[in-house]
Amino acid sequence: MMATPKLKPLLKRIRRRSRLRGRIIASPARQGDVELRIISWNLLHSVGASIRDVLTLLEREQPDLLLMQEATEEIDQLPELVGGYYARSPLPGRIHGMACWSRTPFSRAPRTCVIPSGMIVKRIAQIIRLPSLTVANVHLSHGQIMNRRQLRRLSAILPAPAAILGDFNLVGPTLVPGFSDAGPRAPTHRMVDLVPIRIDRCLIRGAVCEQAEVLPVFASDHRPIMVTLRPGATMPDARPEAATQAG
Repeated sequence: MMATPKLKPLLKRIRRRSRLRGRIIASPARQGDVELRIISWNLLHSVGASIRDVLTLLEREQPDLLLMQEATEEIDQLPELVGGYYARSPLPGRIHGMACWSRTPFSRAPRTCVIPSGMIVKRIAQIIRLPSLTVANVHLSHGQIMNRRQLRRLSAILPAPAAILGDFNLVGPTLVPGFSDAGPRAPTHRMVDLVPIRIDRCLIRGAVCEQAEVLPVFASDHRPIMVTLRPGATMPDARPEAATQAG
């Protein structure tokens, strides 16, 4: 798919900026890198973030892995526009779903994992295998018992080191044994456009989070979260999540 005239100036800027930094958007990771910069963003399909907004985020933050929820066919243009490696997993019966873009090759093609679901929306997770980390990209149910069941299902099948990121639709502690809540503590969404809540999360096992932040809001009703993870490390001061989780 050819870039539209509106996208061409942005793509030129991305490539020029990337060359100045010594790395192009889809270049292999630098030798010796052990950290992964991961962004998760609910795009708010149809009326939220467009492919241009996603490209702007890639240009600005230069992540190693970008996870998206409520991604539509429009986002399928990413590998043709900026290179890299990409996969999308639509929710059953929906036009949108989870998608991921990686700077480096996947260890194997991302796969879809069915998780416990309610009667209305069938839920899946996108499982991404990287050389140093297995990542689950999720958009969980709104039910506070169901979304915790979905997390426990994923925690049972993910090999360490592992991370679960996405829109959890969850308030309070996640109650997932073996995983710590490593994401930023700032609100990421406004419930009914009024109440600020933190529902975009990151859980990790067998890794340490070096940095976590909520990125500026634009285009979607969710703010992207960005974490820098160091796989294979442990946290010497790790405490039970239920005791540290603020909700």
